[in-house]
Amino acid sequence: MLQAVKGHVKYWGFLLLKLAGAALGSAVALQFLNLFWEPRTRWFHINPYQFGFDLPYTTLAGVWFLFSYGLFYLAIWDQRYRCRTCLRQLVMPVETGSWSYILQLGRPRLEYICPYGHGKLNVEELQISGTVQPEWTEHGDIWSELFATSEMGPDKDSDQTR
Repeated sequence: MLQAVKGHVKYWGFLLLKLAGAALGSAVALQFLNLFWEPRTRWFHINPYQFGFDLPYTTLAGVWFLFSYGLFYLAIWDQRYRCRTCLRQLVMPVETGSWSYILQLGRPRLEYICPYGHGKLNVEELQISGTVQPEWTEHGDIWSELFATSEMGPDKDSDQTR
């Protein structure tokens, strides 16, 4: 239970850290924009004496807004495609399913896997009935299964091959 809570805190804490970085980048960009116009304004404030009255300032404020929105969008988009355990970027998107063989293979999906085998993320290729949340499937410790020693031993293993 404690391990699961630590995993959630780590995952969501990383998102909060990225959002704080995006907010700081946005604040620095706005402060840089306000550096060239008088009167000086506080952080996270658009100059009310210039906005709407000065076309270059208003245009640059609109560009700043789009830049800020893009930073926050990229922070959230990047978080969706990260491993829930180790926070590494998910890799190797594999297409599964088929529309022509939907009864045998299921609906088309993209599967992303963690490079260290912690789990996989199933993302619907086409979302017909509203937004379908990606499905995270946790894998156990696959390396222990892969490198497990056999209980039979080397002598009994050779008897079965005859």
